[in-house]
Amino acid sequence: MGDDLEVKLAGRLAELRAERGWSLDDLAGRAGVSRSTLSRLERGEISPTAALLGRLCAAYGRPMSRLLAEVEPEPPQLVRAGAQPVWRDRVTGYTRRSVSPPHPGLRGEVVEAVLEPGADITYEEPPLAGLEHHLWVLDGGLELTVGGAAHAVGAGDCLRYRLWGPSRFVNPGPAAVRYVLLIVMP
Repeated sequence: MGDDLEVKLAGRLAELRAERGWSLDDLAGRAGVSRSTLSRLERGEISPTAALLGRLCAAYGRPMSRLLAEVEPEPPQLVRAGAQPVWRDRVTGYTRRSVSPPHPGLRGEVVEAVLEPGADITYEEPPLAGLEHHLWVLDGGLELTVGGAAHAVGAGDCLRYRLWGPSRFVNPGPAAVRYVLLIVMP
């Protein structure tokens, strides 16, 4: 994510908290994130990890893609490859390209993701209960746990599921895994 988008994201996170009338302590309790981390995040002093954004999205009841879309420019109908927003979590080795960014009038979106070998990302709860995912692995292999069920998903495989509880994405290696995620709002 570019510096400008990170500044906008920090501002939007502060706005969301203010819109709900929550203090930093309120949000910390709801998201399971320390007050100091939230304060630094909202001031733009630190960049969020995928797991941190996942916790905040769950607290605010919105998918990560919707949150990121709120700080990105309105997407045109045709999204050229060079204009597709890319966000990187350097800590976990997760890269996310918004191929077909979300739009308020549409229920679906397409995301391309890359997880580096050894990447392990856990989302404690879904950003929105019942969110539908279709995960199609293009290269490599992914271990995905959804609702307590573990799945080994290899190149060419597609896993369809709804998010009702925690999920975990693990790339056991030895190479990066690249996959497409189709997200459908409930």
